[in-house]
Amino acid sequence: MEQAIVEEIRKRIQQRDYYYTIHAGDRMTERHISVREVEEAASSEAVEVIEDYPEDARGPSCLLFGRTRGGRALHVHCTYPPSLAVITVYEPQPDEWIDLKIRAGGK
Repeated sequence: MEQAIVEEIRKRIQQRDYYYTIHAGDRMTERHISVREVEEAASSEAVEVIEDYPEDARGPSCLLFGRTRGGRALHVHCTYPPSLAVITVYEPQPDEWIDLKIRAGGK
């Protein structure tokens, strides 16, 4: 199932059939993350779901790990398609993540 979600997210991002929440826009501005970088990371061939939140209050969502063409690692929290919304985006901190994909401390 995760692969089907990733493929649909990748397709929607490439078609620009998604939107950003106000929170995502604010965090991206604070963190100097561009729309282009989010699109690159979330639509790359290597993007993967690292956490799944099927019971999220905003609706089913997941945390993606991807890299920009320049190699910047990003976590993109987004809802499942068909209404794809980017909830937040950030650079994972190495002290909080094992291999940037597994939460340190098992949270």
